[in-house]
Amino acid sequence: MSTASKAKSSRDVVIVEGFRTPFVKSGDKFSQVHPADLGKTALKAVLAKTNLNTDEIDEVIIGNTGNPPDAVNISRVVALGAGVPQKTSAYTVHRNCASALESISQGFEKIRGGTMEVIIAGGTENMTQMPVLMPQKFQKIFMDLPRAKGPAQALPLLWKLFKTDVKQIKAMLTGDMRNELMPTAAVMQGLTDPFVGINMGQTAEILAKEWGLSRQTQDEFALRSHKLASAAKEKLREEIAPVALGPDYKETIIDDIGPRENQTYEALAKLKPFFDKETGSITAGNSCPITDGAAMILMMSREKAESLGYKPLARILSYGFAGLEPERMGLGPVYSTPLALKRAGLSLKDMGLVELNEAFAAQVLSCQKALDSDEFAKNKLGLSAKVGELRSEIVNVNGGAIALGHPVGATGTRITLTLMKEMRRRNTQFGLATLCIGGGQGGSIIIENEN
Repeated sequence: MSTASKAKSSRDVVIVEGFRTPFVKSGDKFSQVHPADLGKTALKAVLAKTNLNTDEIDEVIIGNTGNPPDAVNISRVVALGAGVPQKTSAYTVHRNCASALESISQGFEKIRGGTMEVIIAGGTENMTQMPVLMPQKFQKIFMDLPRAKGPAQALPLLWKLFKTDVKQIKAMLTGDMRNELMPTAAVMQGLTDPFVGINMGQTAEILAKEWGLSRQTQDEFALRSHKLASAAKEKLREEIAPVALGPDYKETIIDDIGPRENQTYEALAKLKPFFDKETGSITAGNSCPITDGAAMILMMSREKAESLGYKPLARILSYGFAGLEPERMGLGPVYSTPLALKRAGLSLKDMGLVELNEAFAAQVLSCQKALDSDEFAKNKLGLSAKVGELRSEIVNVNGGAIALGHPVGATGTRITLTLMKEMRRRNTQFGLATLCIGGGQGGSIIIENEN
């Protein structure tokens, strides 16, 4: 491994600290917790650990995709709720799965460019609370009802609302999404690509078939994720800010709700394909679950960190975003990683640890194959040779999103935070955090251990 490192500069962008909430499967313990409260919990933990004077914060940038109607600019709501002064600006960013990584990249540019010194970056998402969308036929009726003048005008509208023939009732009861009266879950609509008209699971099926990935290989990878995450529970607590539930705070969630210590290969093998029931291999077991959670980091210029007496945990060397075919969005890291490596002046073999978000087992395994392919590099990336081998023993060593979950707007910060903490434990110099992005993009960030 290379030991080369760029000379330190006062304008280096460093990470001083970071925390996240537990990640919890959709519909579970966080179903009633507002995403702003999840973000506030993570941010408060960062401020408490660092004892930072909040007047020093120049801006708060938070990723979110659900865009709750009562907190449209959720970054501002989180900031004020966590005690950040009103004078401090805050805004929300949205880049699908990489929204939180986008928040870090924007903070990086502002600090490196000298316009700001201290930035909070992160992401928050409660996918459970994403709304159910009412069909347009119902929407119009409900919009007209408040304007009705008395029963004479209201009753016909109500009759239209409930006038449903037997065929339509049967369609609703059987969950036929083609029925015009059937509500649509926003989260499912959001996970469907508008350009190619297929959902994220179907894109994973394409990769599994094109790269020759067996069902067994995928299930074995999923089992690995659960086993590693379960074994790393104590380590992961070091990055988790507990969340107290309910008005009386009688229950506190301190661990991720997702990893299954008793998960077996046999149980995974029994699950039926979910997206392609005839010839598919992608199941609920070898895919990441829909998840709720938040993560935040404190970024500074090196000069500012030193003046405040902080010892940074990591230095951000570079980042990269790139696009590709939406139907193969899972290969995004293969496109964005070479950009980040080139900007950092490093190669894949220099990376001591890698966090590659596990949207699907097939997606991660396909990325490993594509990164190690000269043919793919020449035909798709315009490179003269392959990016390099991504060794399994350095990838997601504490498990990944198949076990921990993937709250879309927060994951980019979570993988960066988890990577940074593990690099400190292992005294690893360089690390890569990367993820695919719905819509056909990839995002990558490279950090250096400051220890």
